[in-house]
Amino acid sequence: MIKDYKVNFTVFDGFEEIYLVLNEELKIILSNKFARNFLFSEIVNPENLSVYNIIRTSDHKRFKDLINNSLKSQLSETDNFLIDFNNKHFHSAVTVTPVPSDSTNNSAFGFLILIKDLSEEKEREQEFLKFYKIAENTVNPLQITDVNGKMIYVNNAFVQASGYTRDELIGQDPKIFSSGKNKKQFWKKMWDTISEGRVWMGEIENRKKNGEPYYTQLLISPILDYEGKVTGYFGIHRDLSEKRVLERQLIHTQKMESIGTLAAGIAHEVGNPLASISALVQVALRSTKDQFIIEKLGLVKNQVTRISKIIRDLVDFSRPSNYELQLTDINETLREAVEITKVGTKAKSIEFEVITNEKIPHLPLIADQIQQVFVNILLNAVDAINEVEKENGADKKIKVVSDITDDHIVLKFSDTGTGIPEEFQAKVFEPFFTTKKEGKGTGLGLWVSYGIVKSFQGDIKLESKVNKGTTFTITLPIHT
Repeated sequence: MIKDYKVNFTVFDGFEEIYLVLNEELKIILSNKFARNFLFSEIVNPENLSVYNIIRTSDHKRFKDLINNSLKSQLSETDNFLIDFNNKHFHSAVTVTPVPSDSTNNSAFGFLILIKDLSEEKEREQEFLKFYKIAENTVNPLQITDVNGKMIYVNNAFVQASGYTRDELIGQDPKIFSSGKNKKQFWKKMWDTISEGRVWMGEIENRKKNGEPYYTQLLISPILDYEGKVTGYFGIHRDLSEKRVLERQLIHTQKMESIGTLAAGIAHEVGNPLASISALVQVALRSTKDQFIIEKLGLVKNQVTRISKIIRDLVDFSRPSNYELQLTDINETLREAVEITKVGTKAKSIEFEVITNEKIPHLPLIADQIQQVFVNILLNAVDAINEVEKENGADKKIKVVSDITDDHIVLKFSDTGTGIPEEFQAKVFEPFFTTKKEGKGTGLGLWVSYGIVKSFQGDIKLESKVNKGTTFTITLPIHT
């Protein structure tokens, strides 16, 4: 019987894989040419070696289980083992096929063994795993699509940037992020480029799941097969948020410079007529004893003085900071910020209450910067109050309090406005985030304010309830 198998076994000599025949004691009785040249190259007589000699010791029990399973099922069974023999060490897929005897009791006189070297597959698997880990952990959002543009892979950074889950993204067209800002011709040019197997790069504006804009530079590279045919596309995004922040900061700075120039011009052009009016009022006051006229002229004088102060404050507020620390009266700065805010038309119907602790010491600050913080918060409070639906007896009030707690100065700005939803509260200090309607706010005010307060080693926090109002609390350290 065995002799017949020896004759037939020569057919396996043409295969570049290891084929063995084991007897029922699991000893090698036959081996093909590749096995003899590769695995048994220095072995004169490999016959009668146990199969356990070539398999790693720790894998012996699993191999025995594989033998038993193949006997039980009378089918081929496969498992992975480490071959460790004759200075050969490699991962392999071992397939065991029982060779039945002439009896009918499912016994076997031996087994046909196929050992397939998995070294190259393991290397490819390791390379794939290495690049997969790199892709998963890179900060740049990555995506792979099929030839039709459907996403078949996205990394963690892409999931976080988009706000969608991985399951929501796979199988979808990237147009679900489209903001509509990039026109059809823009995308047509992109498709024409990558369909020809060329790399495309451009700046795009997408929308996150929550509707927030997301600016990136997108590079798309075609994935080609061995024949140069496009089989998919690889896209990598580079976040341009910081770039956009810097661009808008520059625009904002230029705008503030323009306002400063305009304010200076107004001060010059309006200052002279105001001086003339003030002088005429003084003359008129000295020329009459009529109490009614004196009272009305006094009101005119007060309003002229107020207009002059508003223009002076506007010039000071708009003037570029000299970035020099100076001892600053916080209470006086608060009061000036309130007066600047009260001038606006939107603030006419709002009640302002200012409570100050006069024991607060002067602090080394950049005066115009801290005033900018106060004005930003107050203007936001005015807008929030004006968004409240008009109701009879509705309370429209902004309360400003300064106090001392331990070694810190605490400033509280409370309003009776619309409040900020809880899901937005963690984002209010982020650049370009705003709860106002489009065109009503830049989203830079609180971000700039946060940076200014932090530069003075202080902190700024908020508490808010929808339809109840908001309180911003600024703490500044007292340096002794």
